[in-house]
Amino acid sequence: QVQLVESGGGLVQAGGSLRLSCAASGRTFTNYYMGWFRQAPGKEREFVSAITKSGANTYYADSVKGRFTISRDNAKTSVYLQMNSLKPEDTAVYYCAADRSGINLYTARRYADWGQGTQVTVSS
Repeated sequence: QVQLVESGGGLVQAGGSLRLSCAASGRTFTNYYMGWFRQAPGKEREFVSAITKSGANTYYADSVKGRFTISRDNAKTSVYLQMNSLKPEDTAVYYCAADRSGINLYTARRYADWGQGTQVTVSS
């Protein structure tokens, strides 16, 4: 099991930027594919972005492609989500998640370990 702690959420105006961080501990970080998901009130948790173990490959939901960038620093056992051109519809709790298999990085149930989430609120 890997422990995950997100930070960096907050309130921002539409068009602004935020950078989320997720610090991992407890297991070998480079064994894990990492993902970001989000959940808005009354909605299901949805895929935002994922990154492979080396960081060589990244994946994005269509709704954030071109605006969000995922990255990882294996030396710091951390993964990041740079969010630019934020929109009110990006408002949600954002979760960091870890998966060892990499079978389907778009599916929340494939991820075994989750952080507690960080709130992102975008005002119009």
